[in-house]
Amino acid sequence: MQLKIMMPKKKHLSASRAPLILFLCQMISALEVPLDPKLLEDLVQPPTITQQSPKDYIIDPRENIVIQCEAKGKPPPSFSWTRNGTHFDIDKDPLVTMKSGSGTLTVNIMSEGKAETYEGVYQCTARNERGAAISNNIVIRPSRSPLWTKEKLERITLRNGQSLVLPCRPPVGLPPPIIFWMDNSFQRLPQSERVSQGLNGDLYFSNVLPEDTREDYICYARFNHTQTIQQKQPISVKVISAKSHRERPPTFLTPEGNASRKEELRGNVLSLECIAEGLPTPIIYWIKEDGTLPINRTFYRNFKKTLQIVQVTEADSGNYQCIAKNALGAIHHIISVTVKAAPYWIIAPQNLVLSPGEDGTLICRANGNPKPRISWLLNGVPIEIAPDDPSRKIDGDTIIFSNVQERSSAVYQCNASNEYGYLLANAFVNVLAEPPRILTSADTLYQVIANRPALLDCAFFGSPLPTIEWFKGAKGSALREDIYVLHENGTLEIPVAQKDSTGTYTCVARNKLGMAKNDIHLEIKDPTRIIKQPEYAVVQRGSTVSFECIVKHDHTLIPTVMWLKDHRELPSDGRFTVDKDHLVVADVNDDDGGTYTCVANTTLDNVSASAVLRVVAPTPTPAPIYDVPNPPFDLELTDQLDRSVQLSWTPGDDNNSPISKFIIEYEDAMHEPGLWHHQTEVPGAQTTAQLKLSPYVNYSFRVMAVNSLGRSLPSEASEQYLTKAAEPDKNPTAVEGLGSEPDNLVITWKPLNGFESNGPGLQYKVSWRQKDGDDEWTSMVVADVSKYIVSGTPTFVPYLIKVQALNDAGFAPEPAVVLGHSGEDLPMVAPGNVHVNVVNSTLAEVHWDPVPLKSIRGHLQGYRIYYWKAQSSSTRNRRHIEKKILTFQGSKTHGMLPGLEPFSHYTLNVRVVNGKGEGPASPDRVFNTPEGVPSAPSSLKIVNPTLDSLTLEWEPPSHPNGVLTEYTLKYQPINSTHELGPLVDLKIPANKTRWTLKNLNFSTRYKFYFYAQTAAGSGNQITEEAITTVDEAGILPPDVGAGKAMASRQVDIATQGWFIGLMCAVALLILILLIVCFIRRNKGGKYPVKEKEDAHADPEIQPMKEDDGTFGEYSDAEDHKPLKKGSRTPSDRTVKKEDSDDSLVDYGEGVNGQFNEDGSFIGQYSGKKEKEPAEGNESSEAPSPVNAMNSFV
Repeated sequence: MQLKIMMPKKKHLSASRAPLILFLCQMISALEVPLDPKLLEDLVQPPTITQQSPKDYIIDPRENIVIQCEAKGKPPPSFSWTRNGTHFDIDKDPLVTMKSGSGTLTVNIMSEGKAETYEGVYQCTARNERGAAISNNIVIRPSRSPLWTKEKLERITLRNGQSLVLPCRPPVGLPPPIIFWMDNSFQRLPQSERVSQGLNGDLYFSNVLPEDTREDYICYARFNHTQTIQQKQPISVKVISAKSHRERPPTFLTPEGNASRKEELRGNVLSLECIAEGLPTPIIYWIKEDGTLPINRTFYRNFKKTLQIVQVTEADSGNYQCIAKNALGAIHHIISVTVKAAPYWIIAPQNLVLSPGEDGTLICRANGNPKPRISWLLNGVPIEIAPDDPSRKIDGDTIIFSNVQERSSAVYQCNASNEYGYLLANAFVNVLAEPPRILTSADTLYQVIANRPALLDCAFFGSPLPTIEWFKGAKGSALREDIYVLHENGTLEIPVAQKDSTGTYTCVARNKLGMAKNDIHLEIKDPTRIIKQPEYAVVQRGSTVSFECIVKHDHTLIPTVMWLKDHRELPSDGRFTVDKDHLVVADVNDDDGGTYTCVANTTLDNVSASAVLRVVAPTPTPAPIYDVPNPPFDLELTDQLDRSVQLSWTPGDDNNSPISKFIIEYEDAMHEPGLWHHQTEVPGAQTTAQLKLSPYVNYSFRVMAVNSLGRSLPSEASEQYLTKAAEPDKNPTAVEGLGSEPDNLVITWKPLNGFESNGPGLQYKVSWRQKDGDDEWTSMVVADVSKYIVSGTPTFVPYLIKVQALNDAGFAPEPAVVLGHSGEDLPMVAPGNVHVNVVNSTLAEVHWDPVPLKSIRGHLQGYRIYYWKAQSSSTRNRRHIEKKILTFQGSKTHGMLPGLEPFSHYTLNVRVVNGKGEGPASPDRVFNTPEGVPSAPSSLKIVNPTLDSLTLEWEPPSHPNGVLTEYTLKYQPINSTHELGPLVDLKIPANKTRWTLKNLNFSTRYKFYFYAQTAAGSGNQITEEAITTVDEAGILPPDVGAGKAMASRQVDIATQGWFIGLMCAVALLILILLIVCFIRRNKGGKYPVKEKEDAHADPEIQPMKEDDGTFGEYSDAEDHKPLKKGSRTPSDRTVKKEDSDDSLVDYGEGVNGQFNEDGSFIGQYSGKKEKEPAEGNESSEAPSPVNAMNSFV
């Protein structure tokens, strides 16, 4: 049975399925011509256009005109040209030449002639005996960069706040120029939401400011094709400052009216523009009616005044509404967008190679808006007037071929066109009648080792496609399909070749035009084997050892047997002898130990076997010494390649502890001499290592052995090996792009080190382009540095950045693209709609509208509130107004102002903050905090005490926190038993600072509670105590109290030495009685407080201390503060609320007060803040001698 490759048989099908089958036939019948040089020389092929100039070809009039037209075909095509639809006779024009073997034209206008002479529509035709291919219509037009017409421009004068349009009106050039505005210093004029350039090049001012006054508004037109820039006459603008200017709602400067229309082609960029004037400056918003804007294709330009949609499609048609809005109103404009489409391919026709009698189709399917018209040409001529071909049938966008013949070969052109453009495609039909050819050399011999796969080649070609059959032997022995595999390219595979696979195989290729065959010979060889392998040996020094290696091989193959020691050639030493099957080593020494390998090679295979020789001492071994290994030696580099090398070594003595591993280190003598780096580790039984290398490194290696006791000393360094230079494997890391100035981009990176450079001449290719623009990459090659500064960039624009390493050998792989930003500038716009909500007298909440992102011109850091309290003119004269600052991170639009002073007048403004600094301040906003409760009165003095009156003087609160409405004075007497009397409440007008209380009890202590009030409530109170003077019986003579009144001190008689001595001198009995009385006095005291406290258990009265006999402290129920003994009143009789003491001195019976010369009593008093912790500085003084004497009575 023969094995065949057959093409699918044709079957008859219903008419409804014919188109699909025709397409399938086209796919199946398309032949691939093998790239065999001899075959290509013989096969004919219609022309194919391979290169041509663009359809719209704008040329530089200063250079020669080159119109490209290249084509291939067999035989080589000839070329001709038409110009404006008529034949262009090249030979008659001495300035025009055609490149040899090509259709490319060169017009030499640099020596003479003008480019305008050669304007027109050109078309190239490439023709051979199989047909003619044509190029597109190439429209040649020279670029133009005309000058501005001379004009006299008058100064423009207008008032602050008015709108203004500065016309540019550039000259019409080819291609259209790029417009920009600059000043005389060639600095771009700053643009913003208020001032911007329109798509037509005019400069629009929504409203003018005095700073817009200048003499040099200059419009420039850059003609990129000719690299020229034209300048308009400078325009002078003067803005007159007006004291007041009326705000106004927006109106559109462009476009005019309420609606307009816009038409754009599919695939282009749709640009819609709305620029409005008004005061304050309007903000532009965009919406699409009955739809949403495409997220990934929509971009806002020119401060949102321009809406751009890239790669526009028919689905983007519709009504777009731009809205201009400011604080006084809003207007809108509707732009109706219609998207048309030039023709674009759905299925472009493909070249068709058929055999005579076969069928096929050419399909030319395109779409557009409006629907394109499909027309066919044959060899450049409309098919309607071309010679008739019975095998061809035209069905709209499809040409159906049936039963083609060689005369059907031709080049067909499909033209799809509408009013917006055209598509032209060439597709040839090449009918080849070629008998089969076997491309594999005849009588090729294949030799294969048994039990391995065998592949027998049979490359072929023919038209129609031949069938392939394989035979074995002259009589065509059967090939079973379960044993053989036949590949599509004709190769026969025998997966497991056996001895009986040997023989002659015949490859036969057939089609209807003939047959070709080729004989292939296969021989199966026995594998090479080592039937007697060398064995492990242990010998003493000085003895002889023999290794045996017996090889069995195919008798037709001649093996080569060689011996290796430690994977290297045997030492050139007469002690080593090799015969047919043996290796003999005589007079063995320690260096002979190692691994010996027998290697048998044939032309088809190789085998090897190894054994280890261990050399021992001939005398009894002494007690083993355990130590780290000796260092390895005999380092050798082999198999030296660009990126790898094999290192081998001989282990040192393991010192009776087996070597567990070897550590390999390397030194880079070129970049880091003297510094060793870890390379790799290998097991202890291995004495070779394949090492991966880097380019352009001068390597040296050393090896260390490791056992259980530690690491050996390093071996001696190997020979140096300098790897070849290569392009870098990696690019710099840590690439960043940040601007240091508003008009630059600083690109930084971490450079490669010398080891990573891979070669000399390390440099970096720095590339950048705007992320959102259509610009090409701009690149700069810099030296081995880590920074490059791009100047003249727009402010805070995202850039795509990449840094690629290169050296003399080439470039590193394509680097990753990093996003950066050009430099930040101060924000341009202040937050709007700032308003304040006063929460309470010390807290306010501020709200504002965020500024547009475009105006931030940097990374948004947050918003900063400046606020300050208004001060009187006298205060402002003494010190500068203190402004407080609060910063709110991120995009927050509100914040709280804590710690405000009640009843105060505050002013604030808000500013946006970016990485460069603060933007302009918003208009100041003023707010007032409501009244709060006042602080306590600053001081309280009690003066002029009399028998029945006390006069109080005070200072108002230091922080009234509002308008004081009145003072409240409460007071109550304190009797001798520390009980509080009835509380009297008295209201005092707010304008008073002195008040006299009359009709008080004489010789009575009073406690006063005093505080101020505002409309918000009562403030903190201050408390004081004072005593009215005693009656006449208790008044001392005037001279006794002369001078400054002081409260008398009570003296403890038991602690006075003179009194004790006196008592001893009088009598022992008196002394004893005196001591007893003193003890009783300390325990009972002047006031029986302890007994009363024990009886009444009043929590408000502190118990008397028993350890020193003194009174406990008194605490009032309202302020919970003690009254202290032994305290002194300051010399000015003024007790401050912060440092006053309570006192019971001169209070109660038996107490002698002191008087002034006028007989008035000087009492001690003090005031404490409410709820202040009690102090513990009580006096421990004893009673006076007078009191002591009274106790005897």
